[in-house]
Amino acid sequence: MGDAVLELSGVTKRYGDFLAVDRVTFTAPKGKILGLLGPNGAGKTSTLRMILGITPPTDGQVEVFGRPPGRSVQRRIGYLPEERGLYRRMTAFDTVVYFAKLKGLWGGKARARAHELLEELGLGHVKDRKIEALSKGMAQKVQLITAIAHEPELVILDEPFSGLDPINQNELEAAIRRLADGGTTVLFSTHTMSHAERLCDRFVILVKGRKAFDGTLNEARAAIPRTVKLESPNDLSFLSGVKGVTKVVPPAEGSTHWDIILAPGADPQAVLAACFEHNVKLTLFDTSPPTLHEVFVTLAGGDAGDAAP
Repeated sequence: MGDAVLELSGVTKRYGDFLAVDRVTFTAPKGKILGLLGPNGAGKTSTLRMILGITPPTDGQVEVFGRPPGRSVQRRIGYLPEERGLYRRMTAFDTVVYFAKLKGLWGGKARARAHELLEELGLGHVKDRKIEALSKGMAQKVQLITAIAHEPELVILDEPFSGLDPINQNELEAAIRRLADGGTTVLFSTHTMSHAERLCDRFVILVKGRKAFDGTLNEARAAIPRTVKLESPNDLSFLSGVKGVTKVVPPAEGSTHWDIILAPGADPQAVLAACFEHNVKLTLFDTSPPTLHEVFVTLAGGDAGDAAP
């Protein structure tokens, strides 16, 4: 496996006649953050459940730390499920200690980790409150702590940002970065592209159960045509004749925003030079690289589903 903590090879999952995951292959390198992206129904949760050994693949192979998923690797994994579940009448501190002990930490170590992590995630002042008295964001951070209290080498997070306000989202992002900086491999699924764009070293994009992309953000950007965004009161249809321009998309009704699609390797400055030559008035000339959401929409063939920018 080299430096790969996790490896999937041709993994397929069927539920009766429904094909949830279709021949998916990817690896998760040690100490990196890997985003498993796609709209709801793309096969993300089914893939995670196979990695965890909750359900077996119909076909293909999953290896975690070089072994099939199961008891031999369970204590090296931390898991935050999409469906949250904590004991509502336990305090935050006792909850963390309880889950740490389930993962094999002895009493003193479990209590020390509970103190350390609750303080680190800004929950030290509520450690003695019951879960039912915490806000949703606080409870979700407690659940994250229960997943990492035993210092796992691989952390799997299923839609970790779902339902959180922006402040708690930022704090959760910071916690995920600290895990990776400490050498932990993190795999998280999401349909919110902004989190993945800020956090991930690599991405796997699933569309209708199939892998549509596997690589870095720069590789993803290079995989789709470059777009120059222009705003002008003038007609820019003439740009279709500029070398390197493959398509000119006129503005929608009520807009002055044009999209100029370039061939791979084409120079955006040629578009600007043509505008100057035709005495075109420009109020916007934007050659920014595409966002991850734009990459996703393109690679998914326009089927972005509920993937949020």
